[in-house]
Amino acid sequence: MLVLQTQAGHPILSLTCPSEEKRLQVNVPGFTPIGSEDRLSIGSAGEVEALVADFRGDRQLGGVTATGAVPSNLAALVGGPVSASYGSQTSGPHPAVPQDVVRSFVAGCRNRPAAGTPHAGMPGRLVSPCLVQDGRELSAQPMRAIGTEPFWAARIEGRCVTYSHPEDQPGTRLWTRYTATQHGGMWTGALDGRPFVLRTRKAPSCSDGMSDKSYPVAVELMVHDERRKGCAEPV
Repeated sequence: MLVLQTQAGHPILSLTCPSEEKRLQVNVPGFTPIGSEDRLSIGSAGEVEALVADFRGDRQLGGVTATGAVPSNLAALVGGPVSASYGSQTSGPHPAVPQDVVRSFVAGCRNRPAAGTPHAGMPGRLVSPCLVQDGRELSAQPMRAIGTEPFWAARIEGRCVTYSHPEDQPGTRLWTRYTATQHGGMWTGALDGRPFVLRTRKAPSCSDGMSDKSYPVAVELMVHDERRKGCAEPV
């Protein structure tokens, strides 16, 4: 199963390959069933696949569910910003799924191990893609970071960093590469085509410059070609 979620953890779009059935099932809970519409399309860029939708809706999952044979181009369908359409309704494009997650999902749908993927380290349960890197579950502790002058904030979950500021209060989620360091960690990605690098280090007396509160972690952020500083704490 591959699930795209909101920041609050609610499903936006899910793709499932039932065991041994060699078929793909797609559910979009935000779609409204249309009694005369039995086609749901999903894809990325120029790759699109039409599946047969249940026009009565899905009472269990909500929204609309469609099924079909596992497409031969499944990797291309989910390898970039994914979109789904049903009648005049659309969902996406959503942020691209990390390639190691795509490979594992596609291999699972075809009932064979993903080449070069070390499955021994993967748990036998559903894990958020934010917590998976190179086929292994990350052990990085979730954190909340904050900075002033200018104001900014970041929510960190595994390799996902949701960066926000006064002009983007809901925040933008970035897929980064996480690297553990001797005294903290580093998250490397891109925002608006420019480098985004967030580093943390232990600093028991870090101050946000606005209150008397002390944070256990200091943060240095490079974004939009500017270097910013802040503090963070586990959540």
